[in-house]
Amino acid sequence: MPLKVEVITAERVVYTADDVDSVTLPGVVGELTVLPRHAPLMTMLQPGIMRIVRRGQEEEMAVHGGFLEVMGDRVTVLADAAERAEELDVERAEAARRRAQERLAERRAEAVDMAVAEAALRRALVRLKLAERTRRRRPSP
Repeated sequence: MPLKVEVITAERVVYTADDVDSVTLPGVVGELTVLPRHAPLMTMLQPGIMRIVRRGQEEEMAVHGGFLEVMGDRVTVLADAAERAEELDVERAEAARRRAQERLAERRAEAVDMAVAEAALRRALVRLKLAERTRRRRPSP
């Protein structure tokens, strides 16, 4: 009994498949894996890498917070933002990481600005981690 998986943001449906073997996500209390016949569940997600195993092949994407709902064989991820590995712009993520680190290094900013910079840094680091993992998996030419 495979899983039906949807990853949805406010802007678009990022991923949908009805023959998924398992899904591993970054929950707020740690990484969790959903397999067929999983108990009903609703939890918050933190920024991290989501892994989907479909027909024995693993696919990864970056999720940047949101919620996970598991009901029967249906897994729904309502993400604040999500990106598939092939959509990543590594140069842009690296620039975002540098900007966020510079903002955090200033330490003159208000608490709100610091929280925004920390969140931007977490998003950039997740993107860069996913890009590195994807690069390592591809065979060398």
